Amino acid sequence: MSRMPDIIPVSDLRQGAAALLKRIRNSREPVVVTQRGRAAAVLLSVEEYERRERDLEVLRLLAHGDQEIAAGVGHDLDSVLAEADELLAGDSQ
Repeated sequence: MSRMPDIIPVSDLRQGAAALLKRIRNSREPVVVTQRGRAAAVLLSVEEYERRERDLEVLRLLAHGDQEIAAGVGHDLDSVLAEADELLAGDSQ
């Protein structure tokens, strides 16, 4: 189960931006910034943002593969492995 993110008002962000950024980098946890009592933004470390983007791209590729399989457009395992062997053989030359 994921942990509830920290929530801070925008006034706290204005007053202690440097300390907040350091906390975000160290904890790698998101912080929700509120404005007028409503969520306005989420702050993440760059490393965490990039990791989440990579994870999301993998999920997109998996979903695309599932759609291809359902549509009968996918490739059989033997042809995929043969193509991979060819690519790997080309790298070693």
